Amino acid sequence: MTYKKVIERMMLINLQLFAYNNIIDRTDANALIPEEVSKEIIQGIPQYSTVMSLATKAPNMSRSQQRIPVLSTLPSAYFVNGDTGLKQTSEQAWANKYFNAEELAVIIPIPEAVLDDADYDIWGEIKPRIMEAMGIAFDQAVFFGTNAPASWPTNILSAATTAGNVVTLGTGADLYEDLLSENGVISLVEADGFMCTGHVAAMKMRGKYRGLRDANGVPLFKTSVQDSTKYELDGAPVMFPLNGGIIDTSALQFSGDFKQLVYTMRQDLTYKILDQAVITDGAGAVIFNLAQQDMVALRAVIRLAWQIPNPINRVNPGASRFPFGVLKP
Repeated sequence: MTYKKVIERMMLINLQLFAYNNIIDRTDANALIPEEVSKEIIQGIPQYSTVMSLATKAPNMSRSQQRIPVLSTLPSAYFVNGDTGLKQTSEQAWANKYFNAEELAVIIPIPEAVLDDADYDIWGEIKPRIMEAMGIAFDQAVFFGTNAPASWPTNILSAATTAGNVVTLGTGADLYEDLLSENGVISLVEADGFMCTGHVAAMKMRGKYRGLRDANGVPLFKTSVQDSTKYELDGAPVMFPLNGGIIDTSALQFSGDFKQLVYTMRQDLTYKILDQAVITDGAGAVIFNLAQQDMVALRAVIRLAWQIPNPINRVNPGASRFPFGVLKP
C-alpha cells in the first residue's frame, strides 16, 4: 500500500470516528421497544332482557312449580222487583295458572394455557356477555317462542294472533293509523280491557317514527334536531332493544299492559368453574375432557318462569281477551 493510500484510509477512519449525524433511531431499537396495549377493551354496554325491564317481578319461587289463582268469573248485581221481589244470587270464581321454572344455561370451555397467557380477566369479560345472551334467549322465548320449553305459556306473538290483536304494517293510511287509530294495535288492546303501559319495537321502527309528519310536514316525534327524541305512544314509552331480542321479520312492535306479564326466579344466575368434567354432545360423544386436556370451563345457570295471568275484566269478559297487541311487517 502506497503512502498516499495509507493517508486516505486514515482520514476516512477519522471521519467515521467524528461523525455528527449518527443516531440510534426507531428502526435500530425496534426490538427493544414494547408495544403499548390499552388495558380497556372497547365494547358496547351489554344489553340485557327487555322483558325483565318492563314486566312485573314476582317473588322468587321456592319450588319448580308455583300455582297462582287468577280471577275467572266476576259477580253480578241485580235490581230487586218491588218491595217483595226476590234477590238473585251470583258468584265469583278463580282459575289456576302456573309458573313452571325452566333452566337456561351455557358452558364456556377454555384451555388453562390461554388463561395463563392472557393479560385480561377473561372470565370478567365473558360474564356480562353471558348475561346478555341469556336476556336475548328469554326475550325471544317470551315474544316469539324461540326454543321455549314446552311447559311455558304460549308466546306473545302467537297468543296475540289467536286473540285477533295483530295489525299488519300498511293496513291503515299510515303508521299512525296502524298504531293509534280505532282499528290500530293500541285500540285492540284497549278493547280487551287493558291499557298499554309500554311498547317494545324493532330498531328499524325508529326511522318510521321519525318519518311521521303532520299535514304541514312537521315531524310528530322530533321537535329539535339537537335534542334526543323521546318516543312515546299515547303516553307510554317505546323501547328499542339493542340486544337483538326482537326478530323484525316476524314482528315490528309489541304493545300492551306489561303489568300483566309476570316473571319469577327459581334460581338466580350462578357461575361455577369446572376443571374435572367431561363435556359431551347430544349423542354422548366426548368433545372435551377437561382434566385430560388441561382445560377449565365456566358454567352459568339460571332457572326462571313467566306467565300472563290475564284475569277477567268488565270490558271483555270473554275468553278472547289478551293484554298485548302486535304490529307485524
